[in-house]
Parts: sequence; C-alpha cells; structure tokens
Amino acid sequence: MVALANEYTASDGDIFSHSFKLMNLGPLVGKRTWGGVIGIFPRHDLVDHSSTTQPEYANWFKDVGWDIENYGTDPDIEVDIAPQDYVHNSDPQLQRAIAEALRLIEEYPTLEPEPGERPRRGK
Repeated sequence: MVALANEYTASDGDIFSHSFKLMNLGPLVGKRTWGGVIGIFPRHDLVDHSSTTQPEYANWFKDVGWDIENYGTDPDIEVDIAPQDYVHNSDPQLQRAIAEALRLIEEYPTLEPEPGERPRRGK
C-alpha cells in the first residue's frame, strides 16, 4: 500500500498518516502534514451567543509521544507540488505514489491460491 499526505493534511489525517507509517503498511508520499491533532469541543456559550473551545483530546504515539501536535508527520518520500503543476493540472504526488505502488507490486510476490483437489463429503 501507499498513502498520500500533504501540508493540508490535518487532525485525523495527521493521525492516520502517522499510524500508517508506524504500522509499516507502506510508504507515505507527499509533504509533512499540518500537525493539528489536539481536538476541541465548543462547550461554553457566552452571553453574546458565541462560544469558547477548549483543547481536550490529544494523541500519544510510542515513537514520538505527544510531538505530532505543532509538527505533523514527515513523509517517507517527499514530493512537492509546484505552482506550475497546478496550472498544468498535474499532480506529481499522485504520480509518484502510483509509481511507488507499481514498484512495490513488482518487488513483493502476490499470494496465489493453489486449491488442489476440492474436498468431498462422500467416500
């Protein structure tokens, strides 16, 4: 598998990207994620009908502890999208991820079933 992430990947995307890497599911391609993972909840209403939010939910990982917040997750393969890529409707991150997936397909053997003789209930 290959996962994509960029600098706009945030919150659950940060958590997913880091977990994907931590579980060694495959390479993460793109740019470092945003780094905003502490969840908030609008709990207290104010007299002017606005509300306040408080940071409440944080995530800890065995390799970086609490340090995804304000930093994000680094990709295994860094690929930037340049302004001219947007103009030409090109996505070099996706292209690199596809190339990496095709390379991995060639590198790792597939699991091929070998059914043999079918089981029979009778004699």
